[in-house]
Amino acid sequence: MHVRIKFCGITRPEDAAAAAAAGADAIGLVFYPDSPRCVTPRQAALICAAVPPFVSRVGLFVDPEREWVKEVLKMVPLDLLQFHGTEPVSLCTSFGRPYLKGVRVRETRDIVRADKEHGPAQALLLDAYVAGKHGGTGVPFSWALIPAGIVHPVILAGGLTPENVGAAIAAARPFAVDVSGGIENQPGIKDSGKMCRFAAAVLKAAN
Repeated sequence: MHVRIKFCGITRPEDAAAAAAAGADAIGLVFYPDSPRCVTPRQAALICAAVPPFVSRVGLFVDPEREWVKEVLKMVPLDLLQFHGTEPVSLCTSFGRPYLKGVRVRETRDIVRADKEHGPAQALLLDAYVAGKHGGTGVPFSWALIPAGIVHPVILAGGLTPENVGAAIAAARPFAVDVSGGIENQPGIKDSGKMCRFAAAVLKAAN
C-alpha cells in the first residue's frame, strides 16, 4: 500500500524544498486569514517556484469569496483546491481545478454526508472538529468514526505526528495523510528532521 503524504501550512520556499526532499507528494498553502500559516498570493508564488515536478501544490480556503479564489489562481499555479468550510459543490467546482473537501469530524454522519454531497471531489480530507478552528489544530479525532464503504478516497489529518502516524495508517488505511503542526518548530515554520521522520514512519507503516 502506497500512502501519499501532504505537508500543509508551508510558508517558506526552503520548507517547500525540504518537504519535497523528505518525500512529500503534495504541499499545502493556506489562504485563510485567520490561520497563523496564512500566506499571500505573492508569498505562495515564490513557494511554488521552489517545488519540483511531480509534487502537487494545494491551496486551502475556508468559505472564501469567489473573487478571492480567482485572484489567488491568477498569481499562484495551484494544482488542487482544498475547501475546509461549508462550501457548496457549486462553488467548489466553479474554478476549473480538481478539489478536496475538508470535513471536520464530530461523528460518522459528518463523513457520510460529505461523501454524498461532494460527489465531484477528488477525496475527503478528514480532520478533527475544534470549535472556531478550521484545520491545523493539532488534535486527532477517533479514527474508528470513519465508516466502511464510502466512495471517496480518505486523506487523514488531525494531530498526526511522526510518532502516531503509523498507528493512524494501521487503523484507518487512508489513501493519504496530511500533517501541519506535527512537523513544525512553531506555526508555519517546518522542521526538516520531523518531515523526514514523518515520511519514514509513513513508508514503514505502508509496507
